[in-house]
Amino acid sequence: MNRFVRRAPHRAATAVAAAALVYLASTAFAAWEDHERLTREALLAQLSRVPKSGQINLKAKNLSDLDLHGINFQGADLSSGVFNGANLRGANFDNANLTVAFFEHADLSGASLRNAVLFSVQMAGGILRGANLSGARFIGDLKNTDFTDATMTHMKGAADMKNQSMGLMRTSMVNATAVNADLSDSDFSRAEFTFSNFSHSKMINTRLFRADFSGSNLTGADLTGAQLQDAQLVNVDLTNADLSNADLTGANMQGVQGLESATKTGARGLQ
Repeated sequence: MNRFVRRAPHRAATAVAAAALVYLASTAFAAWEDHERLTREALLAQLSRVPKSGQINLKAKNLSDLDLHGINFQGADLSSGVFNGANLRGANFDNANLTVAFFEHADLSGASLRNAVLFSVQMAGGILRGANLSGARFIGDLKNTDFTDATMTHMKGAADMKNQSMGLMRTSMVNATAVNADLSDSDFSRAEFTFSNFSHSKMINTRLFRADFSGSNLTGADLTGAQLQDAQLVNVDLTNADLSNADLTGANMQGVQGLESATKTGARGLQ
């Protein structure tokens, strides 16, 4: 540490900290200043006016921290929308376009997002307990999210291999909770599922090629027929998991726990 900084007076340090807070606050505001801020009433008014095209255009709207529970957004274009901190319990987003939308710390418990497009979505800290995302296209940040009892079947969550110039765009579910969630028949190839709780979840016939589960809890999970080729299963707990007919060819299973209690009938790639 620079000795001049270390010896700076307390008053000066306080002034610097205050300036930093002002800067961060202004930056956070500036991030959405080009997004039209709507109230719940204004939103409902726009949703009531269905255009001839049949798709309601609600692009780049700022709906953060609003009570929007139970609202029907079905089929709407909500791309670049901001829902951070909003109450969206029981809301309907079926077939909606949510490309580059923000749902950080939003409550989507019991919401329906069937066949929605969630490309490059930010859901860090979100609550999706009992939500239905079946058939959705998903690439985004799910850090610290809660998917307990969620339905995530037939999802298209594999990494986007067409945008490598931007870095690997993939589903990133780190430190998340997906207890009793159903991810069956989905494609989460190259997804990041590290340090998450998937206990008693279902991943039947799920494509998990090169997915990273390092440090995660898969106790009692049903992985029947799962495709785990070249997956990272480092320090994963597979106690009482069902690996029947799963393909683990090339999987890194260093430090795996509970494998002796797992069902392994027909499993391939186990050493």
